[in-house]
Amino acid sequence: MNEVPTMMRRFYVCVLLLLLLAFASNSASAADMPIGAGDSLKISVFGNPDLSLETKVGDGGNITFPLIGAVSVGGLSTAEAEKKISDMLTGGGFLRKAEVNVTVTELQSQQVSVLGQVLHPGRYPIAGKRSVTDMLAMAGGVGPEGGDTAVVIRTRNGKSSKQVVNLQEMIQAADMKSNLDLVNGDMIYVDRAPKFYIYGEVQHPGGYRLERNMTISQALSIGGGLTPRGTERGVRIKRRDSHGNSVMIDANRDEILQTDDVVYVKESLF
Repeated sequence: MNEVPTMMRRFYVCVLLLLLLAFASNSASAADMPIGAGDSLKISVFGNPDLSLETKVGDGGNITFPLIGAVSVGGLSTAEAEKKISDMLTGGGFLRKAEVNVTVTELQSQQVSVLGQVLHPGRYPIAGKRSVTDMLAMAGGVGPEGGDTAVVIRTRNGKSSKQVVNLQEMIQAADMKSNLDLVNGDMIYVDRAPKFYIYGEVQHPGGYRLERNMTISQALSIGGGLTPRGTERGVRIKRRDSHGNSVMIDANRDEILQTDDVVYVKESLF
């Protein structure tokens, strides 16, 4: 019975493709993002090396620049910041012509949270447009305990919305419509993969990852098969019904398992 290993290989191939697609994605540069508190800037003025500056934007969105003092750059693009500093230098009579270059060397004001079953959960800076796959790649991808879906919470115009993205289906169908664009403050959460449990007369009882459309036969294979005393005619499933009540079901080899099912294999009487 090699169906289960095949499904596992298919899952990890999908995860690998997810990462490759993410790294291949084209995105805008940090220059297109508004400057914010915590961002690190490198500023230079052509022909005036004494005015070169590396600084971090303060909580109020300000920096202190030689000759002109405090400059509010919060919310500006790098091009707008360059023009503002240039105008202040020429308008103040410090330079006849000021060619200013502003580069964001570290972007901390724009971040997306990637949480749950990823290899490296945390908050990650974004430079330009980023998608769900981009951010999952930055977090190391879905971990071995992660499920096939990710919950994406986005806030637009003060309103939050939630959408479930099926990563496996998206990759297998090569349909990137659900590969949502993300901005500062958005969040991705990868839940733990569903499990089933198998006990009784099997070689390796315990809890295991539940693959889609997994049957009793496949579950027995994952559990190492029957012990010499076990019998497939004595398989029962303990399951929660729609009202949350626990029910017992006599199962056959082709029964499809559900999340949190408990499979029990009885001892043969003969």
